[in-house]
Amino acid sequence: MAQLLADVELVKNDGSKHNASELEGKVVGLYFSAHWCPPCRQFTPVLKDFYNDLAEEGDFEIVFVSFDRSAEDLKKYLDEAHGDWFHIAYGNPKIQELATKLQVSGIPAFIIVKPNGDVITKEGRSEVSSKAPKQALSGWKKSL
Repeated sequence: MAQLLADVELVKNDGSKHNASELEGKVVGLYFSAHWCPPCRQFTPVLKDFYNDLAEEGDFEIVFVSFDRSAEDLKKYLDEAHGDWFHIAYGNPKIQELATKLQVSGIPAFIIVKPNGDVITKEGRSEVSSKAPKQALSGWKKSL
């Protein structure tokens, strides 16, 4: 994660600021989504339940990479539907950099990455929807 998010301030829903060192040693899912996107609004509650089922494990984390059109839309989306995971602040240029680097062509996209930032799978969304949380995480950990 050092290379991928090293210079990015991560924020929790409560407004607390964090850095990428808190992701070290964890499997990380980068969630590209937006409040205005109907498929995103359908998937986000599913992802929240998935995340909550793994919260006690302590070795999985999500970073929301917002494609929202305003800081207000981002805040509303976080308050309405998101889990207690990290997000990148609205307007941060790292959002577009990550989307380009990871070739995000549509949302919602849930990309699972290794601690060093290498991609484990771009099919995180389908795996979250089709597998039990511990089963999915176990498969991702095998790719570490």
